[in-house]
Amino acid sequence: MIIGIDLGTTNSLVSYFSEDGPVIIPNRLGKKLTPSIVSIDENEQVYVGETARERAILYPDTCAYVFKRDMGTKKQYTLGDKVFLPEELSSFVLRSLKEDAEVYLGEEVTEAIISVPAYFNDARRKATKRAGELAGLKVERIISEPTAAAIAYGLYQSNKDMRFLVFDLGGGTFDVSILELFNNILEVHAVAGDNFLGGEDFTQVLVDMFMKENNLNAEELDLKTLTHIIKQAEECKKKFAIDRNPVMTCNINKEIIEMKVDIDRYEKKCEKLLERIKQPIKRSLSDANLKLTDIDQVVMIGGSTKLPIIHKMVTKLFRIIPNTSVNPDEAVALGAAIQGAMKERNQAVKEVILTDVCPFTLGTEVVREIEENRYESGYYCPIIERNTVIPASRTERLCTTYDNQTSIRIKVLQGESRFAANNILIGELTIEVPKSKAGEESVDVTYTYDINSILEVEVQVVSTGKKKRMIIKGQDVDMTDEEIERRMQELAYLKIHPREEEANKLLLLKAERLYEESIGDRRRRLEYELLKFDAALNSRDKARIEEGRERLQAILDKMIGENDF
Repeated sequence: MIIGIDLGTTNSLVSYFSEDGPVIIPNRLGKKLTPSIVSIDENEQVYVGETARERAILYPDTCAYVFKRDMGTKKQYTLGDKVFLPEELSSFVLRSLKEDAEVYLGEEVTEAIISVPAYFNDARRKATKRAGELAGLKVERIISEPTAAAIAYGLYQSNKDMRFLVFDLGGGTFDVSILELFNNILEVHAVAGDNFLGGEDFTQVLVDMFMKENNLNAEELDLKTLTHIIKQAEECKKKFAIDRNPVMTCNINKEIIEMKVDIDRYEKKCEKLLERIKQPIKRSLSDANLKLTDIDQVVMIGGSTKLPIIHKMVTKLFRIIPNTSVNPDEAVALGAAIQGAMKERNQAVKEVILTDVCPFTLGTEVVREIEENRYESGYYCPIIERNTVIPASRTERLCTTYDNQTSIRIKVLQGESRFAANNILIGELTIEVPKSKAGEESVDVTYTYDINSILEVEVQVVSTGKKKRMIIKGQDVDMTDEEIERRMQELAYLKIHPREEEANKLLLLKAERLYEESIGDRRRRLEYELLKFDAALNSRDKARIEEGRERLQAILDKMIGENDF
């Protein structure tokens, strides 16, 4: 059984392919969406998802979120006295999803298809693969989110050839991909995006508005209060779907502060973000040599596309109503499940040929002639251009630049800048050449890039035929199989919170959070109910605990409904 996983910035999902088609697997709390948040308590117990989100409000220094944005980097997150890399935090989310799938399916799960933003570079994709391995999964394939979404929408089953654009705005990243469907081939023509643009940024606009209107300074507020304001801004943002003038309510230093938000004013504040969204759209169309009118359909995915401002912008820009027939939160996970079924050659799935593109240009550093007989190093020579359909192989011939040169060093770079130093160094190799006059010796540099994001670099000396070859597996943050195994063992002591206890823990955290946000009679009522539920838990009586949980849940639901916390 191969499961499909959408490892998101804000929320993650797990799915599988059943007899009736792709299905989202509910998590241990019976919900489809698992917040991509990790928390560790003083007993080194790991909490993932909604429970971790509640802990983030009460104990913000023990929690981490939006770490997907830092995948493939060396950024470290400190949770209490423990330090983790982004892929290690992601592995906790993946492990939790894996366990949920195993309980739901009643069997061990060891293989997965994991989706990533189309604009993720090699380092980020490999970090995602490492996260899967740390979670105990064999990652069968890393699939681009827009491609997965296109599969989920059933576009590959259409009898009509078409060009379509997948607009993917998630919690923390934005992708746009242009695909073409003909016969049973789904071909990606161009991808572009912004790894630091998403729904979180639209939430931050509300946070900034609230802070300015109430003369609050973020530097003067504690982390707990800031976390509360962000949460309330997120809740306010969701209300735009049904209310043009929602109210944002916060409890600051035991004082209830409200801000009525006018949607027109909010949209005015979001103009810079909308401009940032338009840039990747323009770039992808330019790379694909297409105009807006050449797009037959726009497919919307990612939870942040539910924002009215986004839907309005896309409709106005393309002059067509975007396709939202599949839940934008679920489309990628469903597509990943279908891809898993294709991998297993499930007879219920129509076989489709998927082509992808290289999201970044791959090249090397060269010397350029600036003026006659005057040379300058540090320039970038592209070998495989971005948005080249992969697998691809390209060759560039390079010559020696000075007399009696004995070797040529090939720096393998990834990026778009014309200056080598501004691009990412992902590897290098040096090959010896015979001594001769400048320009008389040369090498053929061949880059071969495949669909699994593996780059082969081969350098051949033209005069002697001597060759050197290397496989680029990533930057210096890459880990060997032995290092991955060792880190898995190091993380093994951290246990995901037991499934049967999590519902009680989540309820207590919600009640504690509401207690802190309340004053007067509400607070006293909550204290009384919490004491009663604590007594039920201490009794270890299953029936009494269940009755107490239902009672406390009903009271919390009523309070949340009354005050919209």
